[in-house]
Amino acid sequence: MHELSIAQSLIGLVESEAEKEGFARVLEIRLRMGEYAGIVPSCLREFFPIASAGTKAEGAELVIETVPAAFRCLACGYEGAIERRAACCPACGGTAIRMVSGREFYVENLKVE
Repeated sequence: MHELSIAQSLIGLVESEAEKEGFARVLEIRLRMGEYAGIVPSCLREFFPIASAGTKAEGAELVIETVPAAFRCLACGYEGAIERRAACCPACGGTAIRMVSGREFYVENLKVE
């Protein structure tokens, strides 16, 4: 249920930007969320209206773009998806792999008026 606190933090960020930039209302919040960010998008969408009630983001559309996980093999240099169960490089079978994307969570942009 940490998605509620994430939604509240997101609203805090939006309110701060509204004060700084002087916009009256947020129409859309576009997020980029990594596959391994540890956030359940459906829960975030469920809690967003609760967190945004009475704020400049009330009624805004929450658009979430999921970023797939990508890994780099330290042995052969392969970069891309891997089989989750295997947890090894699909090119060489090596297990020395590093995640290069898939954990991110950030506001891509705001549509305001």
